[in-house]
Amino acid sequence: MLQNSVHSKQRRRAEMTFVMDSAHDFLVSLPISRGQMAGLVVLLALGLAYLLTVKQRRRRLPPGPAGWPVIGSLPLLGTMPHRSFYQLSKQYGPLMYMKLGTTDAIIASSPKVAEAFFKAHDGNFSNRPGNAGATYMAYDSNDLVWAPYGPRWRMLRKVCNIHLFAGKALEDMQPVRRAEVGLLVKSILGHQRRGEAVNLGELLNVCTANVLGQVMLSKRVFDSQGGREASEFREMVIELMVLAGVFNIGDFVPSLAWLDLQGVQAKMKKLHKRFDDFFGKILDEHKAASARHETGRKDFLSVLLELRNNADGEGGKLTDTDMKALLLDLFTAGTDTSASTVEWAISELIRHPDIMERCQREADSVVGRQRRLAEADLQNLSYLQAVVKETFRLHPSTPLLLPRLAAEECEVEGYHIPKNARLMVNAWGIQHDPDVWDRPLEFDPERFVGSNLDVRGTDFEVIPFGAGRRICAGVSMGIRMVQFMLATLIHSFDWSLPAGQTVEKLDMEEAFGLTLQKAVPLVAVPTSRLPLALYE
Repeated sequence: MLQNSVHSKQRRRAEMTFVMDSAHDFLVSLPISRGQMAGLVVLLALGLAYLLTVKQRRRRLPPGPAGWPVIGSLPLLGTMPHRSFYQLSKQYGPLMYMKLGTTDAIIASSPKVAEAFFKAHDGNFSNRPGNAGATYMAYDSNDLVWAPYGPRWRMLRKVCNIHLFAGKALEDMQPVRRAEVGLLVKSILGHQRRGEAVNLGELLNVCTANVLGQVMLSKRVFDSQGGREASEFREMVIELMVLAGVFNIGDFVPSLAWLDLQGVQAKMKKLHKRFDDFFGKILDEHKAASARHETGRKDFLSVLLELRNNADGEGGKLTDTDMKALLLDLFTAGTDTSASTVEWAISELIRHPDIMERCQREADSVVGRQRRLAEADLQNLSYLQAVVKETFRLHPSTPLLLPRLAAEECEVEGYHIPKNARLMVNAWGIQHDPDVWDRPLEFDPERFVGSNLDVRGTDFEVIPFGAGRRICAGVSMGIRMVQFMLATLIHSFDWSLPAGQTVEKLDMEEAFGLTLQKAVPLVAVPTSRLPLALYE
């Protein structure tokens, strides 16, 4: 329990004790019978309880819009809640209270307020609120993203860090990333030879999925050319992100959840069945291969299968459901966010050819044109790193950070935060705020050149991966994949739009979901820059 919460309860207890002691002294001085005194004590206690309740209700909540009965302020959110929250914050301030349905909601929209929640009060906000997405798509919160904070969550996080995301595991994956990005480049060259434009997002999704497949399952999950299965999987991932991002009325008015007024829960259940079949097949194939001793090296799923039978001291055993839930997290968030970030970056570079040329000059000076770019080169590509940071700022993959739940009441910035309030941090709003950023709507990597601002959750001006103990577990791998894929694409190819399309009319609209996709996928024309032998 947080210190200020303890002090608050002690203060209320002291107030009640003082009032009761004073009342006792007053009552014993009155010339009345014991029965009459008992009646007065009951009335006094009831009155005191009422006064304390009224006082509690009148405690100073953060400012915010008045809501309607039952639905609260849900109608104010529109189709792009991150933009609506941003506009409301300009009226009510960076710390807002809203009644969303019957739920208390707190919206943080400035670096200072976000830091207060993710540093001073991080322990109090380490849990996630229940929601339909966690129930119907994420195996009833048995995954890493929505799991309750506690021993099991710590065990899952530790396993992922040791075998996927930490320094040694990340370095051990380097040959896999090099091979899969090489196949991506080869596939793009094939499009060029056939005179075809490239649906870049789809091929990037295949690349990231196959990197994870190699590390987690010892196999590639899709053909490098994409194909029907890869297209269907990407559509499933996008649908999951869209459904998870919907402000579902049942999540905010629990008494209406059974009605499924928006039809969201029915769609979630149908989509979950498709994912469950997909991951169930992968799990069964891996078990069969393990039984035949055909898996070769020890991959991530092999580690999970061992945990199924050997309880970790802290988190317990893993079931098949738990493993499928974890695969769902990694194959959706792990592919979609990196792929969409690179797609946004290439779109911006096509719109800003001078920035594209500067990136290519830097790559040529570091790498030359007689070999392919390697991960080891990234540390010397400072301008490329600035481009990546600016893309994370302008197009955060998660515009509203995943919600947190107040375990206890607390006080932030002088305002009362109720117990069980749902915290939403508007990363998009912070990263587009003119009070924080000069010319926030412009794509300008120069703002990060020579800057120490980091995107890993320590600098609250730019927090695309979140912050605190529930920061995205794959932040290091995500940054590495985005940097490597983007650097390789601009070193290996020039990029332009198909004939008849102009840069001025390149669609840069957002499609809202849990992650921020381009509303219209980028289709671009590649032109090779290196000797053709390097693409093979």
